[in-house]
Amino acid sequence: MKKLFLICSVAFVLFSSCSKTTEQEDKNAIITVMNTQEKAWSNHDLEGFMEGYWKSDSLKFYGSSGLTYGWEKTLANYKKGYPTKEHTGTLKFKINELSKISDDAYYVMGEYHLIRKVGKADGVFMIIFKRINGHWKIIADTSC
Repeated sequence: MKKLFLICSVAFVLFSSCSKTTEQEDKNAIITVMNTQEKAWSNHDLEGFMEGYWKSDSLKFYGSSGLTYGWEKTLANYKKGYPTKEHTGTLKFKINELSKISDDAYYVMGEYHLIRKVGKADGVFMIIFKRINGHWKIIADTSC
């Protein structure tokens, strides 16, 4: 019985340590999400851009027109504000800080730059990423 307990204990420790990620791995995964968003936005693929967000009614987006709740409403606002490729242009993020809040949450502060035919648009953002079902998703976004 002691041997079985010991084997189970060792297996649990090994499994637990294998499933944990390092802070650098987490940061790299978050940066990958943001790089994917840049590409999707720049291709006027707003649905693809929104894949980086938590697909939930609890998503919060705070921008120049106030607070928006929900993935669908946020997507609708993007479609209304950026109806054509000329409006989305080319997106570039500049990450100024990426910091751990907890094992499953980080915040990112930075700048966005849109190069487009209808005029450049630049601003700042602070987003909160949370690991949900093994994937990093934005659960809150403040952009202006």
